[in-house]
Amino acid sequence: MRTAYSVETVRAAERELMARLPEGALMQRAAAGLAAACADLLGRVYGKRVVVLAGSGDNGGDALYAGARLARRGAGVTAVRLNPERVHGGGLAALRKAGGRVVDVSGAAALIERADLVLDGIVGIGGKGGLRGDAVALAEVADRARAAVVAVDLPSGVDGDSGEVRGAAVRADLTVTFGTYKPGLLVDPAREYAGVVRLVDIGLELPAVGELEALQHADVAALLPVPGVESDKYRRGVVGVAAGSARYPGAAVLSVAGALRGGAGAVRYVGPAGDAVIARFPETLVSDQGPKHAGRVQAWVVGPGAGDDAGAVTEVLAGEVPVLLDADGLRLADPEVVRGRTAPTLMTPHAGEAAALLGVAREEVEAGRLAAVRELAARYRATVLLKGSTTLVADAGGGAVRVNATGTSWLATAGSGDVLSGLVGSLLAAGLPALDAGSAGAYLHGLAGRYAADGAPLGAHDVAAAIPAAWRDVCD
Repeated sequence: MRTAYSVETVRAAERELMARLPEGALMQRAAAGLAAACADLLGRVYGKRVVVLAGSGDNGGDALYAGARLARRGAGVTAVRLNPERVHGGGLAALRKAGGRVVDVSGAAALIERADLVLDGIVGIGGKGGLRGDAVALAEVADRARAAVVAVDLPSGVDGDSGEVRGAAVRADLTVTFGTYKPGLLVDPAREYAGVVRLVDIGLELPAVGELEALQHADVAALLPVPGVESDKYRRGVVGVAAGSARYPGAAVLSVAGALRGGAGAVRYVGPAGDAVIARFPETLVSDQGPKHAGRVQAWVVGPGAGDDAGAVTEVLAGEVPVLLDADGLRLADPEVVRGRTAPTLMTPHAGEAAALLGVAREEVEAGRLAAVRELAARYRATVLLKGSTTLVADAGGGAVRVNATGTSWLATAGSGDVLSGLVGSLLAAGLPALDAGSAGAYLHGLAGRYAADGAPLGAHDVAAAIPAAWRDVCD
């Protein structure tokens, strides 16, 4: 599992470690890891042209010391001082001693255009808001140039805690981060600016629980249900799906497709699309008598393609089993009923639906995804899975937010969310807590999307069909 910690937590850990180390030792550790990453990216260091964009403070110092190491290996290194009065003195002296040059901003654009590598040491992890002054122009030149761009700890101009980008920012090909991940490296829109992220261990001692968690294969494999020798279809869990309408029968079919591949022993479908469901999946238990008369289930999925029929949503929310609310179900559900439930509720909005639930513009949710998912979870007292390029899952009780980035942009296709709802609902019925069901389901769904696409367009049914391959890959 990759864990990300807040800027303040990282700074506190750095202060504790620096108190035990000789002066400057921690910066040298960071610079050594940064220089090694740059050397790996360059392939051959000797003769390469490197430009260091050195802002004030320790971030600029890390970049300058790394530049000095590269200069000692034969690179032609030039440091651009964005703020000559506040540049890190020790780093500057080390670079000059190693044979590097130091210039001010004037003429820096031409140097960047000819460089093989640009080292972004403009702003550290505590920076707020976008880039300012000369840094804006330099970031734009670096983005257009052929040089590889390496960010020091975090791309300058992005918010390390929230993942927000409020103005101009550096777009990196590689970000070398120190000690631990920061939330902004894992959450869009900032994640898009980070490129590949390389973690350098500098010996920080951090709490067990951070701000953000990103599951890996082994974490998901440990969560997925495995039937025992005494299992039958009912012991494995039965998931109910109340979805679809005369206008949107496909939503029912796709939700059931995801549910059948999600680990529960059986799927009960309730709704007007029963004929379409049974024609595609004859193993489904189909009823048209409403959720109350469907038979026993361990969890419900309600809302995909439901149109304006609030009856099924109301019946399902009145029950005492976990409920996944998606699509029209999010709109039709009574917020007070959701807040008052004692059984788990998992809401799965995309950005537009989240904006409607919060009463804000969609752009506000997309710009501040971490804040939005936390606010929704707190406001509705529910677990919330916010779909998107990085899917976020926040628990009703707070704690670390889970982030998932296994998907592909080809998953932005009609019906993909219906498959996810069925898959996650099945995991709920199999007994997983809402946070784990949402996290594991998003992980598998993203992998399935990659397998199904393989670099080409896909349909939602392709995603459902690829879930078993994703499951096997995770568990191998």
